[in-house]
Amino acid sequence: MEQKQTQGLYTLRAETEEEVLGKLRELPQFFQRYQSMDERWRKRFLDYCMGRKTLPVTYDPFFKRLFHPDIHPGRLSRFLSSLLGQNVRVVRILPSEETLLDGGALLVMDILVELGDGSLANIEVQKIPYLFPGERMSCYSSDLVLRQYSRVKGERGAYFKYSDMKKVYTIVLLETSPKEFHNKGMHYIHYGRTAFDTGLNLELLQEFCLIALDVFREVSYAKDRSEQSGWLSLLITEDVEAAEKLQRIYPWLREIYREMADYLNSPKEVLSMFSEALRIMDRNTVQFMIEEQQKEIENQKQDIESQLQKIMEQREEIESQQTEIKNQQAEIESQQTEIKNQQAEIERLRRLLGEEGKQ
Repeated sequence: MEQKQTQGLYTLRAETEEEVLGKLRELPQFFQRYQSMDERWRKRFLDYCMGRKTLPVTYDPFFKRLFHPDIHPGRLSRFLSSLLGQNVRVVRILPSEETLLDGGALLVMDILVELGDGSLANIEVQKIPYLFPGERMSCYSSDLVLRQYSRVKGERGAYFKYSDMKKVYTIVLLETSPKEFHNKGMHYIHYGRTAFDTGLNLELLQEFCLIALDVFREVSYAKDRSEQSGWLSLLITEDVEAAEKLQRIYPWLREIYREMADYLNSPKEVLSMFSEALRIMDRNTVQFMIEEQQKEIENQKQDIESQLQKIMEQREEIESQQTEIKNQQAEIESQQTEIKNQQAEIERLRRLLGEEGKQ
């Protein structure tokens, strides 16, 4: 089979599944990696090679490759600016292993960046509607505050002031959002910060931006030509035909889609990205199953406690009824004794009447 060359590189681009598989078999190491994927991901990879699908941008390796500030200066800054409604400049990506948390998050993409003013932003994509979303985000946000505090205090030493601390942003894109997000009409983006009921205005550090991509998908977003809609549309659009329409609406997206297509010229790289995305998803699926089982165990424990409480209440009620029965029996016995006494008195009176009659 003739190998198609593009700029001197072997390409996986093909029109049929048989052609793609034929090319992969000529690269045994890559073909073995392809076979190690599950059926759904193999099909997803083949659809990409045959020009049916784009890359799954919301997975960690693809997102970081397309938005990495070292590779594409300004791209991630534009995206975050559109979400936060203010101009921000991404300086660098920070290593996630510095986090104080012990991991276990159900994330398919997690990227921590430092902005131009020293503030931090953590951008996450989640495909699974995880448990306790508010509590989790509070922990992630607190981790950012402590990380920044440790770094700034270490740099400033005795000159450290709390005013040196900058904002931390927790930005979460949810592909399948929890039910709470579907009770807010067609609102797909939610901004949050701590507020006081009296209107007291203090400069607090933690802010949140939550985007329900599944709700956004239901909105006629194509009619909205804002830059924010363009970026979010990029994240939810995978069919090539839909992507072509999207590029006509947002011409600045063409560069990104062209880059996605160019990865077909790098089979090792694109297969590595697919494998890594699958590994992350498998890990998160296991974590999700663990949490679901833990939730089920907790529910069962609560059911058992509820049943035990009900038994105790029933037992107390039975004991109360038994006490009442004993009291009633004692009352009956007392009344029976009183009746006997009254009957004896009646007999005595009758005898007296009989003796008077004889006289």
